[in-house]
This record gives sequence, C-alpha cells and structure tokens, in this order.
Amino acid sequence: MKSTNGKTVQILLVEDNPGDVLLTQEAFKSAKIGNIIHVVEDGEKALDYLHKRSSYSAVDTPDLIFLDLNLPKKDGREVLEEIKHDENLRRIPVVILTSSKAEKDVLVSYGLHANCYVVKPLNLESFIEIVAAIEAFWFSIVVLPQ
Repeated sequence: MKSTNGKTVQILLVEDNPGDVLLTQEAFKSAKIGNIIHVVEDGEKALDYLHKRSSYSAVDTPDLIFLDLNLPKKDGREVLEEIKHDENLRRIPVVILTSSKAEKDVLVSYGLHANCYVVKPLNLESFIEIVAAIEAFWFSIVVLPQ
C-alpha cells in the first residue's frame, strides 16, 4: 500500500512486549496493509532511530509512529515530548497504542500533542479491526507530510 502522496509507508512501532509486537504485526498482515514496520523495544532506541544515531544512521524517517506509553529506559511520555519538541520530528503523526485506559494517561498524551490515543484490545479480531480503521484513516484519507 502507498500513502495518499504515493510513497511506501514507513511505520515505527515502539513496543517492549514481544507478544504485542507479534499481535500488531499480525493485525497489519491480516488487514493486508503492505507497509514497512520497524520495531524498537524501548524509548532510548526509539529516539536513536528517529535521530538516526548509532546503528540507525541509514533508516528511513517513519511516516507514522505507534508508541506504547510504558517502556523501559525512557517511557513513552518522554519520547512523545521529545518528538513533539523537535522541529524535524514534530510533524510525524504519533498514535499512542497502549493498554492503559487511565484518564490521566489520555490527558497527558494529548497534552503532549499525541495525534490519537488507542487502547489495545485484548483479542486479535478487535485488534485487526482497529488496525484497519487506522490504516484507512492515516493512509487513505489523510495526506502525510513528505
């Protein structure tokens, strides 16, 4: 699949739980979304990836970031804050994809300029539906910056 601007969509998934990584990958596969998904498992690696530091010097800048809140080393809130305060990164849409339903987490995330907040469903079927909805919105309707 290509975005509305015609290029292949690059997604950065920031998730420390291997089961959730697999579930997310399966949901994208089942939803027949042909994007390239890059995975990092903690907040520090996410920022290294985004700033193209260390082993990430040759990576593509993602078109969309899926960010868990509860991450080791640097949590998702800190990562989100750094992304949205960086002139070169702030335009990348960030989808909070977390198990937290806490109102405080929702408020903090939107206060830090998250583009949307999605609570991970417990089963694969619901997860596939959510991924399909995200895909339709972000890659078919929305025009992403180049």
